[in-house]
Amino acid sequence: MSVWGAQPAFWRFGGSGGWVLWPASVVVAGVTRRRVARAGWRAPVPVICCGNAGVGGAGKTTLVLDLAQRLRARGVSVHLLTRGHGGSLRGPVRVDPALHGAADVGDEALLLAACAPTWCGRDRAATARLAVAAGAGALIMDDGLQNPTLEKTASLLVIDGQAGFGNGRVLPGGPLREPVREAAARAAAAVLIGDDMTSARGKLPARLPVLRAHLVPGPQAAMLADTRVVAFAGIGRPEKFFAMLAQAGIELAARLPFPDHHVYSSAELAQLHRLAVQLHARPVTTPKDAARIGPELCQGITAVGVSLGWADEAALERLLDEALAMGAAL
Repeated sequence: MSVWGAQPAFWRFGGSGGWVLWPASVVVAGVTRRRVARAGWRAPVPVICCGNAGVGGAGKTTLVLDLAQRLRARGVSVHLLTRGHGGSLRGPVRVDPALHGAADVGDEALLLAACAPTWCGRDRAATARLAVAAGAGALIMDDGLQNPTLEKTASLLVIDGQAGFGNGRVLPGGPLREPVREAAARAAAAVLIGDDMTSARGKLPARLPVLRAHLVPGPQAAMLADTRVVAFAGIGRPEKFFAMLAQAGIELAARLPFPDHHVYSSAELAQLHRLAVQLHARPVTTPKDAARIGPELCQGITAVGVSLGWADEAALERLLDEALAMGAAL
């Protein structure tokens, strides 16, 4: 499976599909343009949004975790906001891993809650109000660049270097939620993760700072250096996970991609374990997948996480300085 998973091939390579669906794309772009123009609630604390222009995984959650750790190191009481994709709760609710599972709040919320206080809610403004009332000194949004209900102090446009902006068209003619130039116009900077394999940087305004980062395997990868693995992932870009394992020197006996936010059945997990035994390998997956599977059923499965390595860490810290200063001036 390609990095695009089940998405139409013309979203990546172009073709007649984009042209045929062009009228619908114009409508979607217009609706989004009118929506984002609405005024939102201005929180009394800095609000940093990690969003993207298109659908699919770009690395937003990994970036949120990175920024949260940096703000906590500065002594900032940072709280995290997520819509809770894949969860049944509309919120707003503070995520409690002892009470909530992935079926309630989504897999990303559970990962975020392990790092900092996390709030799940489809109404971003209402969720932010609760977080501020609970003592948040800064808010970081996981996704929400196209959601106008909460005013952002600084937005970061996250770009997957391998996927870029696809064919550059808006849904349904392409993978974009809105035109790149419109998303970039509301961003303080872009964060390009991985090698720029589609020349995405050239599609951004010249004035927009671009921060470069790459994925760094978590410490679990070193433990698997001499181990054969059966790697499986139900994320936006499964191939990114597989490539990271291979680059870490791990032998992949099998690579099994699943749809984004896939809920694994007991039969599927049993089949994965049987395959691992047959191939004399260990089942390996992502922390997001492990969160959906749950601790009991995840026994015998190793979750390998990632972090970000920055080309210019000082530039990132300056951006955080500016965001905090702007928030303090509100």
